[in-house]
Amino acid sequence: MPKNKFQEVIFTIIMVFFMVYAMICYNISLNIGGMSNTVFLSAFHELVIMGPIAFILDFFIVSKLAFMCASRMVDFRSCHPFSKILAISVPSIAFMCPLMSFAATLLFKNAGNQFVAVWLQTTAMNFPMAFFWQLIYAGPIVRFIFRHIFPEKEGARQTASEM
Repeated sequence: MPKNKFQEVIFTIIMVFFMVYAMICYNISLNIGGMSNTVFLSAFHELVIMGPIAFILDFFIVSKLAFMCASRMVDFRSCHPFSKILAISVPSIAFMCPLMSFAATLLFKNAGNQFVAVWLQTTAMNFPMAFFWQLIYAGPIVRFIFRHIFPEKEGARQTASEM
């Protein structure tokens, strides 16, 4: 989808917002024993901290690793667009979830000498939510928004068979 570095930055910012905000709401809900309206406002306080961390990790490290993994799974020139999305999204989730769970454990969990156990538990609790939220909601919403910010020109659009 992104065609240049500027578009990559914009795409990453939008994705980080949707993913990190939802994951913070999820974790606050787990911590307080359920969802409430106050969770949505409380999440913005952590988003200010976790958002930049997620952006840096994703933009500079994880997106490159995910793309390398994806390019080993599918041929980008001939695969169906959905296969390409899955091939990039799944490794991205697999790398980002433990990294962001590590940051959250370090910054918010007060794990002390149980750090590794708390981090592993946090990762295990976060992974199913991150996986399904990304594939079913955040990814499609972000791609929809991105397509409307940066519409492809009619002449520039190619089908998979033309590539």
